[in-house]
Amino acid sequence: MAGIVPTFNLTYHSDAVSLSPAEKFRIQFRAAVDPYTFSIAAIVAGFGEAEDSNAGFGWGPEGFGKRAAAAYADNVIGNTIGNAILPSILHQDPRYFRLGHGSIRHRFFYAIATAFVCKHDNTGKWEPNYSNVLGNMIAGQISNLYYPGGSDSNVGQTVETGLTVTLEGAFGSTLEEFWPDLSRKFFHKDPSHGLDAQLRAQDAARKQQEQQGENQKHQQ
Repeated sequence: MAGIVPTFNLTYHSDAVSLSPAEKFRIQFRAAVDPYTFSIAAIVAGFGEAEDSNAGFGWGPEGFGKRAAAAYADNVIGNTIGNAILPSILHQDPRYFRLGHGSIRHRFFYAIATAFVCKHDNTGKWEPNYSNVLGNMIAGQISNLYYPGGSDSNVGQTVETGLTVTLEGAFGSTLEEFWPDLSRKFFHKDPSHGLDAQLRAQDAARKQQEQQGENQKHQQ
């Protein structure tokens, strides 16, 4: 997106073929080494230093570097477990299946919800996203090994890290959902290659049929 945000785990097709375990690991590796992932870690580190969290890391360039490294580790560990290891074991699809049509409100909450629900491999049915939620919580538990002690309890650090990684994923899904709309409006480019227009046309045709059905009922 905009030549900055990677979309390795995005698909515009609701009926996309399931990924193999090797493909799930390959996608996660590409995301882990992408500059965007390092940038997000730096942003999280900046907020951490501004909020005076995890003071054991220290301050200045050294403290910022430690916070950034910890944030990067949170992201990579959580996503490796939640988007590659557990999805391969539980047969869940780690990709974001973009909606691309409907009201802004509906699409926004759909994007957020995909942090907690996903499609099952092969069947394509929606189910609780055990992979993502458990992966982020496991990453939070692992983070106790490299975060400094102090006022934060182990449980508190686990939950905080797990929620942070989950929110990062939800934010990324929201960007992926609405980026094509912004791209068409401001850059006159359609990343969906006409799929959004097809879906909107189908919605309009469906509403027209429903309206015609209602009119016929009233006439009867």
